Amino acid sequence: MLSSDLPAGPYPAAEPGPASPTLQPSGQAALAPAGPFDAGSRAAVYRAIHTRRDVRGEFLARAVPEDVLRRLLEAAHAAPSVGLMQPWNFIVIRSASVKAEVHAAFVHANEQAAGLFPGERGRLYRKLKLEGIRAAPVNICVTADRTRGGPNVLGRAQNPEMDLYSTVCAVQNLWLAARAEGIGVGWVSIYQEAELRASLGVPDRAAIVAYLCLGYVEELYSRPELEVKGWAKRLRLDDLIFREHWGWTRGAPPRADHAIVGHYRTIEVGRNET
Repeated sequence: MLSSDLPAGPYPAAEPGPASPTLQPSGQAALAPAGPFDAGSRAAVYRAIHTRRDVRGEFLARAVPEDVLRRLLEAAHAAPSVGLMQPWNFIVIRSASVKAEVHAAFVHANEQAAGLFPGERGRLYRKLKLEGIRAAPVNICVTADRTRGGPNVLGRAQNPEMDLYSTVCAVQNLWLAARAEGIGVGWVSIYQEAELRASLGVPDRAAIVAYLCLGYVEELYSRPELEVKGWAKRLRLDDLIFREHWGWTRGAPPRADHAIVGHYRTIEVGRNET
């Protein structure tokens, strides 16, 4: 375990956005200076990225104040979205009874999931703690309203999943802001969707993108918990970077057909293994 050791606050709240989504008259664009952050601010951003963890069992009983929660939601709402559609909604859950219903949806799904991993893998799966639904002071269900903005949203016509991707950006914003506040976040992806929809009253037009558990933490794993516990390990970045085309790595020609690409990829893999 590693202490979170956060830099001193306070952290300012985001400036409020417009009171309504009404379109404003066109005019001169409002521009602000751009450029790199100072070294300390830059380091803080990268620190939040690299020390963020999926938290399941380290939540404290300490309540998350409304002003802090508001800052996290403001960070989420500041996420980029295709066509500025802002498809997200946030269902904030503090009720023990609602958490109990959601936990039941997790238990049913988790029993099914456990059966997918036979032998030693299955035994390890059953030892993992995969949720903090009842332990976390706050739960947030993040949804994407797939009808928001109407049938023709700028940038979405050829890629209708962009509303889902935009909502994931909101989740990441919230997660990084939470890390800066000393708040852990756990993403629960094991649940019976029909049960979760019924418990939270999510309409059919909204996709459930993320179910998050939030709470203060004093310690975080220095590496991802699933890596610490032997389930998986982080891949090497260099193995995931291609140049110009899929499968092309350093030393590949600027142009080639698919057969040649496969040939050069094989050579490069062989080099990496020696």
